[in-house]
Amino acid sequence: MDTVRLIEPVGLVHGPTADAAVRAGVALPLAGGRTAFTLVRIIEGDWVSDPMPVERIPDGWLPELERITMRPSDAGLPSGPVVMGILNVTPDSFSDGGRYVDPAIAVAHAEKLIHDGARILDIGAESTRPGSVPVSVEEEWVRLEPLLREMSARGTCISVDTRNARTMEAALDAGACLINDVTALAHDPDALSLLASRSCPVALMHMRGTPETMGSLTNYRDVAIDVVRELGDRLIAAEKAGISRDRMVVDPGIGFAKTTAQNAELIRRLPLFANLGCRVLLGTSRKRMIGALAGVSEAVSRDPGTIASSLPGLALGDTILRVHDCAGMTQAMRVWEGIFSPA
Repeated sequence: MDTVRLIEPVGLVHGPTADAAVRAGVALPLAGGRTAFTLVRIIEGDWVSDPMPVERIPDGWLPELERITMRPSDAGLPSGPVVMGILNVTPDSFSDGGRYVDPAIAVAHAEKLIHDGARILDIGAESTRPGSVPVSVEEEWVRLEPLLREMSARGTCISVDTRNARTMEAALDAGACLINDVTALAHDPDALSLLASRSCPVALMHMRGTPETMGSLTNYRDVAIDVVRELGDRLIAAEKAGISRDRMVVDPGIGFAKTTAQNAELIRRLPLFANLGCRVLLGTSRKRMIGALAGVSEAVSRDPGTIASSLPGLALGDTILRVHDCAGMTQAMRVWEGIFSPA
């Protein structure tokens, strides 16, 4: 896959209008879904074209065009747009740290998230908020194991948010169905070979540096292009290690080594991620960007902003929306689908 050459879809239209535009030959489907694009910018190296109609895309760009119009694999996860519920069993996560360290309270909250519409639960036992410090693998597993075993025994689709290979292995053995690594399998040298030996889906998130250092690593030439290319490099590394692309999900890493303006730019330009040929996981929930844009200091009060910043992800079709407030996000997603993708 050549991530030096990219096509950026612009001029989006949705639902029945998109269908009509595609039939008329003036638009193409984005990621095989009910959103279409009428214009593109073609990108090669540092050169970016002006927007051009889809019918003027040069013939030499057909491989890239095919990639952004095809529906990606669901990666073995529930299909369609999906709400993923966040449950942190940590004492120090930025929004809910300390609330769910008691396994009984954590199980009760997991049940609520599922009732509220979560089809995947993402459990984390090590905070990766800016400035956080690592915990030992042993401590991470002590925090994770009770909730993971209880909910997987109930048939819940569990994602484990970890960057440690030993934790990944133990979690998969205990019934986890997805590994979600904020370092895109770059932190632990054993992670690639471990996951190559398994068949589970893997989510690779974009981040530079570590939680301790990422705030100083926000120098991008073009944040959207650079993030897509850097994630593309991690996909290639995973493929070379033996992890097939149809198992992979990509996450732009909102809030990780990005400023508020850069996070907003990434969300505006999410269709560019179709170049990676993978399902997208979008996690904006309660993040600092929302507080900065809305003037809301308390993380737990940022759920309306979370919905507003998550809905653009639905243009890519089967997007996974990672949130704390599953009831609000589920309702918003159903309304969006009712408006733009009516049956």
